[in-house]
Amino acid sequence: MIRIAVQSKGRLFDDTMALFSEADIKLSTSKRTLLTQSTNFPVEILFLRDDDIPQCVASGVADLGIVGENEFVERAEDADIIYRLGFSKCRLSLALHKDIPYNGPEWFNGKKIATSYPHILQSYLDKNNLKSEIHVITGSVEIAPGINLADAIFDIVSSGSTLISNNLKEVEVVMKSEALLIGNRNISPEKKEILNELLFRFDAVKAAEDKKYILMNVPTDKLPEIIDVLPGIKSPTIMPLATEGWSSVHTVLDQKRFWEIIGKLKALGAQGILVLPIEKMIL
Repeated sequence: MIRIAVQSKGRLFDDTMALFSEADIKLSTSKRTLLTQSTNFPVEILFLRDDDIPQCVASGVADLGIVGENEFVERAEDADIIYRLGFSKCRLSLALHKDIPYNGPEWFNGKKIATSYPHILQSYLDKNNLKSEIHVITGSVEIAPGINLADAIFDIVSSGSTLISNNLKEVEVVMKSEALLIGNRNISPEKKEILNELLFRFDAVKAAEDKKYILMNVPTDKLPEIIDVLPGIKSPTIMPLATEGWSSVHTVLDQKRFWEIIGKLKALGAQGILVLPIEKMIL
């Protein structure tokens, strides 16, 4: 059995539970308890505050943890980054009132900055030879300039809507963050086997992201041109149809280039194009 510390609420909780579901790891979250065990995989989930997860993993209370990179870097605990999960993306940025002219990082010299991430902020200030007063706040950092508690803030930014609603503008991106799977450095060989199976499932889920499975009927004499257009995993599957001169082509397309490629295929005579979602993909 392997224990994973997970944030108990918020967007990271939602994204993490969705990942477990897609990896076919069944968990009960109907009753919020501190600890819950999977019914079909040797894993139990420990629900914690996000800022407690790095220490929990480093101390061995949990074998693994899923936590924002921002919290992991801020806490600087002795644990390993095992896997970048690619969701719950955000950034840590400096922001100030939208009407204040800004001419570069030197503006922050002699200013008071409110933040929940003093260590990351201090590292940035030191790197840029800036002298600022750091005011540590837990909670709604964005209100600090409006109540004259600070001249600027250093906080998480996702969409930027919170900054806009508080009349702030983002002026410097200090670091980008995403969800990480972190691990204790003394995990046992038996638990490493479970971890490897877990990573195998995560890889399969991640490989399927933004991918579509495409089936289409194409003129057989156009196959060389159609194959040139398709950026499949290796090469498309081609099967002859009962109708003379036609073939069925199956392949995988990336969502980002989907409409561009579909347009080219139609121009080459592709018909009956069927698009299916991909749940998992084993490479």
